[in-house]
Amino acid sequence: MPYVLISTLLRLETGPTMVGDESSDPAIMNYLGAKKTNALGNNFSEYHVEEPPRVVMDKLEKMGFSVISMTGVGQTLVWCLHKDISPM
Repeated sequence: MPYVLISTLLRLETGPTMVGDESSDPAIMNYLGAKKTNALGNNFSEYHVEEPPRVVMDKLEKMGFSVISMTGVGQTLVWCLHKDISPM
């Protein structure tokens, strides 16, 4: 999957960082060292790492991903990264 969304709360910009959902690529989640969690009351799982978003983005850049957009949603910061996998 060539897209990854990461997010964090404004007051937690030093971590933890949400790096994926239950449908995320397991190889990428393993590379990031992400742990799958399920918050009480949610019927879905998320992957989290303890590192801040900057460290996560550095790791994803090494895999060939680049940030294509960033926004703030309420008290949450969200980045969308993409990896071009088209043949040259």
